[in-house]
Amino acid sequence: MPSPLSTDRPAAQPPEGDQVDALISQARRLRGGIDAVRREAAADAERSDDPRLRWQRALCELAAHHVDNLGEHLGQLREGLDGHPLAARPEADTASATLTGQPPAVGPQGAGTAEPGAPAGRVGSAEWNFLTDEATWSDELFLLFGRRPEDGPLTLDELPSWLLEDDRHVLTAMVTDCLVDGKQIDGEFRIVRGDGAVRTVHMMGEPVLDSDGCTASMWAVLRDVSALRRCRQEVHETRDSAHRRREIAQTEHRLAVELQEAVLPPWRGSLRFPPADPPAPAAPGFGGALDLAGHYLPSSTSSLVGGDWFDAMELPGGRTLLTVGGLTGHGVTATSTMAMLLGAVRGMAVSGAEPGPLMGWLNHLLDAAAQPALGSAVCCRYDPASGSLLWAQAGHPAPVLVRDGAATSLRPPEGVLLGAVTDAAYAQAEERLRPGDVLVLHTEGLAPRPALERLPELAPRFSAASGAQECLRVVLEEFGDKEREDDACVLVARIGS
Repeated sequence: MPSPLSTDRPAAQPPEGDQVDALISQARRLRGGIDAVRREAAADAERSDDPRLRWQRALCELAAHHVDNLGEHLGQLREGLDGHPLAARPEADTASATLTGQPPAVGPQGAGTAEPGAPAGRVGSAEWNFLTDEATWSDELFLLFGRRPEDGPLTLDELPSWLLEDDRHVLTAMVTDCLVDGKQIDGEFRIVRGDGAVRTVHMMGEPVLDSDGCTASMWAVLRDVSALRRCRQEVHETRDSAHRRREIAQTEHRLAVELQEAVLPPWRGSLRFPPADPPAPAAPGFGGALDLAGHYLPSSTSSLVGGDWFDAMELPGGRTLLTVGGLTGHGVTATSTMAMLLGAVRGMAVSGAEPGPLMGWLNHLLDAAAQPALGSAVCCRYDPASGSLLWAQAGHPAPVLVRDGAATSLRPPEGVLLGAVTDAAYAQAEERLRPGDVLVLHTEGLAPRPALERLPELAPRFSAASGAQECLRVVLEEFGDKEREDDACVLVARIGS
């Protein structure tokens, strides 16, 4: 049955593939423009020793990295959570492949990525002259480190003391490779600013050689990428969390389905109660054996399994138990609670409990359960010898009785929802059934209420049906393909002669 506190809303829709492809195309064009500016800046830098030209070239490199990162995320968006290589390799940089069609280039420390609209102090430049042992810093770099300009720039010997101890070897390795082997610098480390704040810094640079080919100085561009790294970490964590949630949901769904299949009636098609041959003689004009057919209908808007049930079983003395019901909620909790209630119904019915007191005990059981829930149910005990149908209900739709081509809902005895009121009392009513009568029991989720009002219109087809299975087919043809927000159960009983 649907929860009275349902808060279902339409799920957010993913972006259209054409929109993402258009963004990727724009990013490719932007990357091409940056490459053109970068080549020009690199040519100018080679013809001049002006540090501003090297600064421009470094900024072009950072801009290219930034667009590559944009292409990476657009590629993730297009491929989806499962299809993108990052699902298996979080550190892989696929930006180049996305924007340029070339194999991805993965640096030793990952690509440095600029943050959009970075204010002053988020990126700065430095040059260390090994011939004069001088260091030159831009004003922005002093802001990045939280250091006063009057204190002077840090030398390469002093710089490691500002790094976290675990990251000092990273800087040492980069500087050594640059000085000894002439390699470019491209890596990240964490610094402790003058105000005590820890920031992640990406450093790019290269050696400057003298006329003899020896390293005369080293320049670098340093950018604060702390916020970007936090965003990346959040993306990875939320992606992993989504995978875990989906795996848990799949496991819970499988358990709920298996539990439901284990407790619902195993029979398919018609079932006849009592099965004894010959049956006990019925009172003239009343009673007769039951021809039964039942069906479970899953929700059409959700893959979650609910707590609806239907059941029929033979009781001592030739009587028959008929019951349908449902609980609020979905998943393993609702299904396991349903299994507990259905087991209790069967046990108490076999012990001889009448439907009214049985409902009271079910209410107490649900009220005392560890997982609070609300439920509705109808429970009937049919005696084929007398044709007596003794029944009770708990906030549930009354059974529909079809007789002589006309349908009416039985007048329900008093009964509130299970689990709603402690120590609630449940009345019971009695109906005499005749050969040829059809009794239709269903849960609330079968169809919206306006659609269910058409159920009596099916009475002529029920009366003309040859058995319960054909009657059930009539119900499914009418309501089986309806949009249902919750799962539903139907149980049809036809009184034989």
